[in-house]
Parts: sequence; structure tokens; C-alpha cells
Amino acid sequence: MKKTALLVGLLFVLFTSAMAQTFRGLDKSPMDMAYYPDDYAHDRKFAPAKIGTDKAMVRVTYSRPAKNGRELFGKLAPFGKVWRVGANEAPEIKFYGDVTIGNKKIPAGTYALLAIPNETEWTIIISSDLDQWGAYSYNPALDVARVTVPVQKSDTTLENFSIQFAKKDPKSAMMYMGWDTTVVAVPMSF
Repeated sequence: MKKTALLVGLLFVLFTSAMAQTFRGLDKSPMDMAYYPDDYAHDRKFAPAKIGTDKAMVRVTYSRPAKNGRELFGKLAPFGKVWRVGANEAPEIKFYGDVTIGNKKIPAGTYALLAIPNETEWTIIISSDLDQWGAYSYNPALDVARVTVPVQKSDTTLENFSIQFAKKDPKSAMMYMGWDTTVVAVPMSF
């Protein structure tokens, strides 16, 4: 009996130590989500009256790098080159129904969100190439749409890259992307 108990105890120790998992530390650029309607997932649970019968139209999953005193546009995100719009993996943008961005019709689905920043305008790229780290493997042949939007300057500095949606009217919204003092507004209609 003692031998059986000792054997079971030894097997338990070996099994649990073999199953030990080491996790890497926190990412410097945490992942976040932006919805249209704004804050949809939260309000669906905690403030259903606020969203009423509205359905989710768009969701963006992206990483939020910090400025940390760095020069961003033109340096960290070079002008004229494809940028992943944030950090780490290229963001995913999910359209729950067909959408029009600028004058480009995009079918419902999940896509990569990229951009080519310049001083006065950005080219927003919707690509069918998902699961890419950064924009290093970007392939323009997989573009679904490209839209050019003007750059706006903010009076306040935004420390972390951010995406947020705002309603324009019942059938359209703006997707705002901002970092440092740079803001772009991407019009969408549903």
C-alpha cells in the first residue's frame, strides 16, 4: 500500500511539473477593439437601452503602441510606405454587412487594415491577406479597396494609437484613427 501511494505521489509530481506553463510578459502594445456602434459589446451587456435595436456593423481588433517620446509619422511609420496601423499583427477589420468606404463597395467579411501615411493624406488599405505580422509580407494584389483621406491635426497629443467610431447619420459613420497630433477620418456607409 505504501509503495502504491508513493508511486501515485511521484507520478503526480512528475505530471504536474511536466504540465507547467511559462507565459511571456505583457505586450508593450496591448490589443484593443473598436466597434461601430461605439462601445457596442459593452453596451449590449450593460446598457442595452443605449443601443436599442442597433446591430454591430464594424469591429476592428488592433494593437495600441505608445508614443514614448518618439517621432512617429515620417520616422517610425515612414511616409509613403505601407504601415500596419498600430503595432504587432496587422489589425483585422470585420464588416458584419456590406459597407462602402469612400466610393468602394466592400462585401461583409474580415480583412486586414493597413495604411500608407503621408504628411497631408493617408491611403487606407483593406486587404484580404489576414494573419500577417506588421506589413512586411504586404501584397498589393490582395487589396480589396484603397481610399485616400486627408490628415487632420489635433491640438492635443494622443499618447497611444487609437481607433474610435462616431455616427454621422442613421446609415453612415466615421472611423477615426489618431496618434500623437495626427488624426484621419475614414467615412463608411452601410
